[in-house]
Amino acid sequence: MKVKHNPTPWKFLEEYKGKYFNGEWPSLPEMFDINVERYPDNKCWECFNPEHILLTYKEAKELQKKIASYLVSLGVKKGDRVGVTGLNSPEWALAYMSIITMGAIVAPVDYSLTDEEIENLLDFAEVKGLFVDGERYDRIGKGGKYGFKISLTPKNYEEQYILNVPETEMTYEQPNCDDLAAFLFTSGTTGTPKTVMLTHKNLVSDAWQAQGLMNIYSTDVFYAILPIQHAYTMLAVMIEALCVGANVVFGKRLVIKQLFKEMKEGKVTMFLAVPLLYNKLISAMMKGVAEKGKFVAGLIHAMMGFSGWMKKAFNVNIGKKMFGFLLKKVSLENVRICISGGGPLPASTFKQFNQLGLDFVQGYGLTETSPILTLNPIFDYEEASIGKVLPGVEMKFIDKDENGNGEICVKGSMVMQGYYNNEEATKEIIDEDGFLHTGDIGYIDDRGFVYLTGRAKNIIVTEGGKNVFPEEIEDHFQLYYDADQVCVLGYTLDAKMKSEGICVLIYPSDEYRNANHSKEETQKHFEGIVDEINKELLPYKRMRKVIIIDEPMEMSSTKKIKRFVVAKKYKALING
Repeated sequence: MKVKHNPTPWKFLEEYKGKYFNGEWPSLPEMFDINVERYPDNKCWECFNPEHILLTYKEAKELQKKIASYLVSLGVKKGDRVGVTGLNSPEWALAYMSIITMGAIVAPVDYSLTDEEIENLLDFAEVKGLFVDGERYDRIGKGGKYGFKISLTPKNYEEQYILNVPETEMTYEQPNCDDLAAFLFTSGTTGTPKTVMLTHKNLVSDAWQAQGLMNIYSTDVFYAILPIQHAYTMLAVMIEALCVGANVVFGKRLVIKQLFKEMKEGKVTMFLAVPLLYNKLISAMMKGVAEKGKFVAGLIHAMMGFSGWMKKAFNVNIGKKMFGFLLKKVSLENVRICISGGGPLPASTFKQFNQLGLDFVQGYGLTETSPILTLNPIFDYEEASIGKVLPGVEMKFIDKDENGNGEICVKGSMVMQGYYNNEEATKEIIDEDGFLHTGDIGYIDDRGFVYLTGRAKNIIVTEGGKNVFPEEIEDHFQLYYDADQVCVLGYTLDAKMKSEGICVLIYPSDEYRNANHSKEETQKHFEGIVDEINKELLPYKRMRKVIIIDEPMEMSSTKKIKRFVVAKKYKALING
């Protein structure tokens, strides 16, 4: 099947301007209203665990109006902040939309944080109320600290449960696209957090402009398995679906068996995950291929190569029918598009998914940019790239090095309004011309594809004065499955000259550790892997130290290693 591309899928909104919205873009509630008219009976939000919950667009809208009216009756006004924290669920989405429907600002908080950390963020945002899962209802915001609390789960809290709030007859005015919609916390659970302020225009424009590089339909089913408070999942799953009238299936926990079951039951067509999960899925499929014997495995790989060539050269996808038996093993048989974000992905993983007949999309962005800035178009892609710049994004590269790598700076409708109560930090990241300085380093080729090489603050400066991006080196480990976690860091070679050597910390996989290798065998095995990788690297990028650690490195909710926490913890080992 050949993919047809619509470069401006948002054009249809013009027929609703003046009737549903008057701004440059609809606000999120206005966008929802448009799709209630277009697709009232479409599935909107669904989950299967612990019990099946399903809301259509029309049903979800009626509940939003009821809850928004109730919030007004509790004294919530336009511009007030209301917190939301809990596991992914239709109730979470309902709380989010109800808050912004009546003009308040939603402040979603990572549910994996401690109670104290959650309260620190809610205090900083000065929330006037809180939606929270029942298991932590009595622990967060004791003594009426946040004015009111509404439970996102019914167990033990039937009267406080979001679906059971009383009927009220309060009036409110829906926000327009220039009003603030969300406060997103990017760092700092103590002290002064960096709290990104995003408008409805930031979010809606970014969602639609991303669709300028891929096709999404009202018949699609998205799967929300990554934490939904994160900008990546919030925009690329919940808001993208909302814009086209598609369904979202919510997965509460990243448990593989449960994931496979929910994807089958929900007939998921849009699957969003981080590179770690995609690497595991492709590894499982290729392991199954290898078990069929050399001849059959060789034939399958040859067929995959032909399928990939047809897809890339002629934009014709024959892989889905050819390799349905492989995709079915990991519940991807109904999936149309896989989206990878939150970190770098091996080009080989990208390539193999495309060969198997899935449209695979890798993107790049920041919370401060709503977040999407680039996407690999499904109709024209480069496996090693983070994609092309979205329509509406102006991108430039400054302070380039001898290889053309420069800091990525962007401007456009998706750039945040600033950090809440932190003008100094806002001025540091957004310059006088309105360009946001990402802190990421990369370059763009003559076809318009962007390549990411690393974070400016993570750069290792070697004794020859060369800049090395640890992320580039870490990418080489992604298909060595004996290494569960890898973190490349610099260590001091010459304090006076400010030069560094390159060290790698490795936490072995469960499978490797359970095989009861000795410390000496483990060290030798991973030094051998590092030697293999070093042969692929330029001399100044080669690793000199290999440190095997006994416990997993701390990670964020989107499965990124907390590099500076790790560097501090293992400082003595690294510099010893």
